[in-house]
Amino acid sequence: MQSLKFQEEVTVFADVIIPVAIPNLYTYRVPREYATSICVGARVIVQFGKTKVVTAVVAKLHNKPPEKYQAKYVLELLDDAPLVTPQQIELFHWISEYYMCTVGEVLNVALPSGLKISSLSKVQYNPEFSYPDLLTERETDIIEELKKHQSLNYDELARFAEVKNVYHIIKSLIQKKAIIVFEEVREKYSPKILKKVRLTSFYEDVSYLKILLGELEKKPQQLDVLLHYLRYVPVLRSPELNRKGLEKSALTKAEVSDSAIKTLVKNGILEQFEIVVSRFEEDLDFVEAPTPTLSTSQEKAFSEIMNSFQEKDTTLLHGITGSGKTEVYIKLIEQVLESGSQVLYLLPEIALTTQIVVRLRKVFGDKMGIYHSRFSDNERVEVWKGVVSGKFSFVVGVRSAVFLPFDNLGLIIVDEEHETSYKQFDPAPRYHARDVAVVIAHRQKAKVLLGSATPSIESFYNAQTNRYGFVEMKERFGNTQLPDIELIDIKIARKQKMVKGDFSDLMLDRVRLNLEKKEQTIFFQNRRGYSPYIQCEDCDTIASCNNCDVSLTYHYNGQELRCHYCGHHEPMPRTCQACGSVKLRTRGYGTEKIEEELQLIFPTAKIARMDLDTTRTKSAFQTLINEVESGGVDMLVGTQMVAKGLDFEKVSLVCIFDADRMIHFPDFRSAERAFQLLTQVSGRAGRRGTQGKVLMQTNNPSQKILKQIIENDYVGLYRDEIKEREDFQYPPFTRLIQITVKHIDQPIAEKAAQELANKLAEKLSKQRVLGPEKPLVERIRNQFLFEVMIKLEKTLNLKAAKAFIAEEVMNLRLSKDFKGISVVVDVDCG
Repeated sequence: MQSLKFQEEVTVFADVIIPVAIPNLYTYRVPREYATSICVGARVIVQFGKTKVVTAVVAKLHNKPPEKYQAKYVLELLDDAPLVTPQQIELFHWISEYYMCTVGEVLNVALPSGLKISSLSKVQYNPEFSYPDLLTERETDIIEELKKHQSLNYDELARFAEVKNVYHIIKSLIQKKAIIVFEEVREKYSPKILKKVRLTSFYEDVSYLKILLGELEKKPQQLDVLLHYLRYVPVLRSPELNRKGLEKSALTKAEVSDSAIKTLVKNGILEQFEIVVSRFEEDLDFVEAPTPTLSTSQEKAFSEIMNSFQEKDTTLLHGITGSGKTEVYIKLIEQVLESGSQVLYLLPEIALTTQIVVRLRKVFGDKMGIYHSRFSDNERVEVWKGVVSGKFSFVVGVRSAVFLPFDNLGLIIVDEEHETSYKQFDPAPRYHARDVAVVIAHRQKAKVLLGSATPSIESFYNAQTNRYGFVEMKERFGNTQLPDIELIDIKIARKQKMVKGDFSDLMLDRVRLNLEKKEQTIFFQNRRGYSPYIQCEDCDTIASCNNCDVSLTYHYNGQELRCHYCGHHEPMPRTCQACGSVKLRTRGYGTEKIEEELQLIFPTAKIARMDLDTTRTKSAFQTLINEVESGGVDMLVGTQMVAKGLDFEKVSLVCIFDADRMIHFPDFRSAERAFQLLTQVSGRAGRRGTQGKVLMQTNNPSQKILKQIIENDYVGLYRDEIKEREDFQYPPFTRLIQITVKHIDQPIAEKAAQELANKLAEKLSKQRVLGPEKPLVERIRNQFLFEVMIKLEKTLNLKAAKAFIAEEVMNLRLSKDFKGISVVVDVDCG
């Protein structure tokens, strides 16, 4: 623990990181009572501004007062030991500098909400108030109620006054100086408390217990409680079980009398006590499994990875879908844990954690923590504190897990390293977890293993140029063949009238055959909702969002139109809002519509859907996966969630509804991402001994990328992409920084973006500064967007270039001509 001890007369000052978007650390005076116990990495409560009370983290301790302002006092010290490690504080500063944001923004994202305090406005009676005649009848009643209590919050006052809006009453009472309003600051995290009961030790003696049973024969309710307890806890046979006690809820669930339990406690027969338990204890009901035995090819990959780590800190494992990378990971994790080091296993999405966590928990038990956003604030705090205490030496998590307080990492595994989910787009910091993992590993002298069946072009380039180690797994586990991929020319099928809805007859025939064989099918369409848009048949008007330049997506469940950019939603209109016609038609297909049409075509089939709309709760993924694994689902319709690492034994057919939409997306990475997504979803078919089948509907089967997907020719794709990127100077040959200028007035946004581009081009050159251009979606949340793209060669002084860019962005924000302008900087965008 780092702490400063000073003689009493020396004032201690703390530079703290405040979780708001300010560029500098802020200095506070440390009260005398905290001067010897405060330490770097501890949380403190401070007042920032006039009214804001926030949780900050101590970054530095010293004796020098700030020159430009009077330092306020630290209000409260929350920790007597560091909860944020020195390595983390260094990392926060690096992320802030590299991704061009403030260190406060980094802390705000890094620290789980449960570790931040919340402030709750409360009201108390002012004892110096002496003008009761000024009060109305209602105000008098409120004052009398306040006198009965130490304080009340706004909601409690509103309930007492029986009004929805209590603020005008509070305002009146403040003006009359009858009340005092204050902020009650409290920590959000609360440990899980378990209420238990046990038989007092006196009755562990058989003779006294028999006497008690006899005495309670005339008190049947109390006897019923005692007999229920003895049924759960064999006191005479195992007194130590009695000392552990029984959850009180076990008795109340047995529908015994609650008053009888209280009487037994009051009479000293039962005693009540509380214990603090982990929120993960309920998840620890698992069957232990030995470390999986590796196949010859897996053993070879493991040895090659270990050899690679002798020379390289980062190694890329290129293993085809179904090659058994997870088993190799498990052996590596075991080896690192046995050496006494920590392991972080990153997964791109929560959907992927569900199946893999079950497999890992069977091997690693309660040494393993799980960290992702679907867990509650309290659960995430428990993992954070578990890493600090050493309880969790191994954590499985999504991108935010890179912020956990590791101090002895030996290995970081980034599974499916190509996934875009590792990149945070909003809010700042707009970091990439894979790249941050490499930096963390370098700082802690750990190793990084990047795993993927379809690596990112950048990672494969690093492996090919010998910056990373490289290991391949070319065989599927158990020698199962890769799926047979067949293209369906949907254009020809339509001409030949061999289409039902938007499904080709061939696809429906294969699905029907699969149903007859009692095998499962996955339908993939990377668009949620029912239909991408609704259109009037008379005037062609498309319903669009009032706040964004996008069409509204129709969601059948809820009968509403939703914007997937700003969240706006409205009821499905009965008539066209432009011409009044009733001829409104849905256009295009989302997962909801595919599910509905399949149910009409196959009425007896059990069909489920996996997308953002059906998996919002923590348990939804597990429930859905359990259903598919148990055979309770014949067809699973889903977005890209179904493509990522799921392993279902009975899935033998994958149907890709529309392959073209991904391939022709206007982005320099579109071919790479189409290959990755289509290959990954194809890999869900036939993973247990039999070859699977994949059907892809396309308007143009002759596209080169489709041939590369069919032949699993990643190297061919890489060669095409790397040549094109070198010719046009895209990553990995340059770094991209995208600057988005936003304003509610389009001309102002455009003018500001143009001025910024001109200023940047003066020093960086016009070849490096592109734009400004309108993005694909020109308006989001009522703000018009213009983008400036900067390409910087790897040989350029990146730090100096970023400093110049940051200065020009600040000048733009300070300009009187561009008040209200918003600027977003995204380093390594896309």
